[in-house]
Amino acid sequence: MMTRKTNHSIRSVRPIRRFSLRSAAANETQIGEATGHSRSDGILIKPVYTRNDLKHVDHLGSLPGEEPYVRGPYATMYSERPWTIRQYAGLATAVDSNAFYRKLLATGAQGISVAFDLPTQRGYDSDHALALGDVGKAGVAIDCVEDMVALFHGIPLDEVSVSMTINGAVLPVLAAFVVAAERQGVSPAQLKGTIQNDILKEFLIRNTYIYPPSPSMRIVRDVMQYCHIEAPSVNSISVSGYHMHEAGAGAALELAYTLANGREYLRNAIAAGLDVDQCALRMSFFFGIGIDFYTEIAKLRASRIIWNRIVNEFGPKNPKSKILRMHCQTSGWSLTQQDPMNNIVRTSIEAMAGVFGGTQSMHTNSFDEATCLPSDTAARIARNTQLILQEETGITQVVDPWGGSYFMESLTQQLVDRANGLMDEVESFGGMAKAIELGLPKLRIEEAAAAEQARVDRGERVIVGVNKHTTPDSTVAETVVVDGESVEQQQQARLRELRSRRDQQAVEHSLAAITDAARSSDVNLVPLAIQAMRNGATVGEVSMALEMVWGRHQDESILVSGVYQSKRREDDQWRALSQRVVSFTDSYERPPRILICKLGQDGHDRGQRVVASALADLGFEVVLAPLFTTPDDVARLVDQSGVDVVGISTLAAGHQTLLPQLMHQLSKAGIKIPVVVGGVIPDAERESLEQLGVGQIYGPATPIDVIASDLITLAEQHRTQG
Repeated sequence: MMTRKTNHSIRSVRPIRRFSLRSAAANETQIGEATGHSRSDGILIKPVYTRNDLKHVDHLGSLPGEEPYVRGPYATMYSERPWTIRQYAGLATAVDSNAFYRKLLATGAQGISVAFDLPTQRGYDSDHALALGDVGKAGVAIDCVEDMVALFHGIPLDEVSVSMTINGAVLPVLAAFVVAAERQGVSPAQLKGTIQNDILKEFLIRNTYIYPPSPSMRIVRDVMQYCHIEAPSVNSISVSGYHMHEAGAGAALELAYTLANGREYLRNAIAAGLDVDQCALRMSFFFGIGIDFYTEIAKLRASRIIWNRIVNEFGPKNPKSKILRMHCQTSGWSLTQQDPMNNIVRTSIEAMAGVFGGTQSMHTNSFDEATCLPSDTAARIARNTQLILQEETGITQVVDPWGGSYFMESLTQQLVDRANGLMDEVESFGGMAKAIELGLPKLRIEEAAAAEQARVDRGERVIVGVNKHTTPDSTVAETVVVDGESVEQQQQARLRELRSRRDQQAVEHSLAAITDAARSSDVNLVPLAIQAMRNGATVGEVSMALEMVWGRHQDESILVSGVYQSKRREDDQWRALSQRVVSFTDSYERPPRILICKLGQDGHDRGQRVVASALADLGFEVVLAPLFTTPDDVARLVDQSGVDVVGISTLAAGHQTLLPQLMHQLSKAGIKIPVVVGGVIPDAERESLEQLGVGQIYGPATPIDVIASDLITLAEQHRTQG
């Protein structure tokens, strides 16, 4: 891992480092590589189960609300009160999002879950050069207290539970929330909800980190301490496995690494002076729910068993400290752009698994999210999915109907055992923080993602409407597109107005206090951030006050090697593609070379890393750009690296602004090179991208074979014409 200061520069480029896990993977059941018996983590699922399958099950005989809480954290569960419907959303501006939240609350939602845009998550104000193209695209833009006030206008913060997915920029965003509540006359002690504040998983997979790991963990600790004292009804951390699930982790990997992160946070807080009861009581967890129905139910049941054991290691006095409370979200990865109405069925099945697993709250994804932001129709169907489960099915009447099932109890124990083995491996490295620093968990997840993609491309993993039972020309009719330029202009105007009327001296004084406190570990940063935001500082300014001391973190890119190929080497299509790469290499005295990159602040990199790994296995020379590059950066990389093709991966719609800039920069530099784009791209945008000169456009679930074949052809054309 590396850390850089504020200047945004690109170093000399070289082909990406590759890493093989084969020595560790020789025994597949040791590391969670899937077998032919199941799609997830090598878990064995048999056609028939008997009482003999319960011989090694340790948790039989327990009741709901009793240790180890496998049957649910509360005795009555949904029979008295159903789970909370908490839909995750953030739309462009605070005013837009406020209207959406109020509509949700008026039509059945029982809490709010805020999605922030990428610049906010990365600690940039909307007028920062590096925020360009991403403002308001993947969530709501929050630059200052006034934005937060507008976000919750008419929503009583002493009554409504608010969840905020914020990690790297948790200090200024939490501070703005506290000050906005003050303006409603609501004290921190009256607030209720959850802050994600889970920075370890950002270094592991999601990438919306700002600072290096050590000071980032200090922020986690400070937030936990502050909330314990001042906001005791706020969960100060929500440990997320959802993002691991979306990055490719199977059930056992998600379970193991999520709970290992939880253990690391407990250690961090206890080392800072909190006791286990003070921090464990306000910790919650966040899991993804995929389409593998039985395994997902067992995963949630197993999570409570393992967490109960972990907390017991620290000697809690309050039995409630041992209870794992969770929020769940249906899978985004399982959603398909092709035949998107199928997604309604997928989400319904996943939601049922979340309910049977005993979640405390849930978000159900909208069927159109593989293509665009949720439309009103899609969002209504997603919410109603939960209402129908709660009010029409009778599913809430029986607590843990799976209790005592030969199959489910055996499957739950398998997941407990598999996850414990993976967690033991983490402990052998000195804990999760050290393991993440060494890079092993990230590579394990990438290995799982590459293997899963190979199964999809082979047709072994069926996705209806994608690789089987396909329907031509079945796409989303209604798409939601954010006018990014308009949102940027509105946010920038608000920032200009704020800066023109605030007491600049007071702002500078409060920011200096934050910078001074960052140099020591004795002062809690949260009250200082609250004072700065109260004085009129911005999210970006508070973030910069810390960056001046700690710098910005930049992760090093390493790809797994050989995993995708191991699943495809016997396929005729794969062999034919390999031969084409060999022929190219013979003709041009080097392999085809591709630069793969993401533009802007989008750190969701599963797609680009799976493609990069597969192409490298095929024989391509892959140059993987650092995350968070600008169009200027990419143009320089193209010039330096001598690549044959440029591949742009996009998920958060930043391509609408940034891709035209890249094409302009390449043209300005006199560079003629094929450019392809892959990711979440609405059909309505394809024509404009083609007019820009984009050679190929790949939507979600495009087979690697198709991509590789096109890239070889484009590379041949480039070499012939160049």
